[in-house]
Amino acid sequence: MRGPLLLIAALGLFAVLDANSKLLAGQYHVSQVLALRYAVLLGLLLGVSAARQGLGAGMRTRHPWLQLARATCMVGSGTGFFLALRTLPLAEGYLVYFTAPFLLLALFRVLLHEPVPRSAWLWCTVGFGGVLLALWPGLSGGGSWGAYAWALMGTLAHALVLVLNRALRDEPGMGRLILWSSAPALAVLAPWAAVEWVHPAGWDWLALAANGLFAGAATIALASAFRHASAGQLAPLEFSALVWAVLADVAVWGPGPPPGPGRERSWWSSPG
Repeated sequence: MRGPLLLIAALGLFAVLDANSKLLAGQYHVSQVLALRYAVLLGLLLGVSAARQGLGAGMRTRHPWLQLARATCMVGSGTGFFLALRTLPLAEGYLVYFTAPFLLLALFRVLLHEPVPRSAWLWCTVGFGGVLLALWPGLSGGGSWGAYAWALMGTLAHALVLVLNRALRDEPGMGRLILWSSAPALAVLAPWAAVEWVHPAGWDWLALAANGLFAGAATIALASAFRHASAGQLAPLEFSALVWAVLADVAVWGPGPPPGPGRERSWWSSPG
């Protein structure tokens, strides 16, 4: 049960991360939000390394290209979902995300040559049908094609991250995972963020820093899940993200239309 429980925990953390990012999307550029996320992750890694001697050792990897590919896909996933959820409600954006289990099973079979049982395909199909049934009565479908395209890009990048997590499962150490996920991403995003920088006001500093905590915990839980279980075991559980998405939508925006301009209504609320 370790792998499934870690995956469910990771999906919950990602839902909190997405809700927090959605709140920040109206004021800050994606490059700034992501750069600060990775800066916080690296700062935490250095702090823990200083507190526990020897933790910073052994950061070298036997698979630098796979690590860089994972870092690239993580930036792609974060960018895609950030830009998609800027205009889409969480639950509606997650409907696009629920193509990930099918992509995941196909990528595991083609790239890693891992056997995928027919039952996994069956349960993924049942789960996707349940999601459609749950969302259909209130699905607004009013998002732009661009928003759905960003969500699809984020979904594909997320599926590739999971495949790479599985391919790198023999590399020990969470410090290595954080370093190789964050340092290359920060190096690429920092100049872009400097150009688009908006000085955070008040509590926004805390919200931006919290993104790093949520992302770090979710990344570690996700990578750990795929060290303990196969795609066939975990892919159908991806649909549990809908529960987290709905809870986050209700907790942050409530069951009714949120007040104020520029804040979209929740997917279950009636027009007007």
